[in-house]
Amino acid sequence: MEWNVNTVDVHPHEEGHDDVIYNVHWSVSKVDGEYSGHSYGTQALDTSDLSDFTAFADVTADMVKGWVIDAMGEEEVANLEANLDAQIENQKNPTSITKTLES
Repeated sequence: MEWNVNTVDVHPHEEGHDDVIYNVHWSVSKVDGEYSGHSYGTQALDTSDLSDFTAFADVTADMVKGWVIDAMGEEEVANLEANLDAQIENQKNPTSITKTLES
């Protein structure tokens, strides 16, 4: 599962810190050969304890991905991956297809 967490919302100033990330716009995708699944959303982050604050300039995508996964929880991440797998399976073995009649 590939994550994109490069877009974030920040509080310009909070508790003596600048650019405090409080919300992450995420997308995930999974590819299996010619088939793929995709999902996106936002995840709020708890900013009530900034004792381990990392300056925005030092934040990496891997760090943000970890924060998002921690905030979502194991079960939600597993459900997300299951949804991507279901999208791929439906492409491989569709239960419905759309066709156009000849005029």
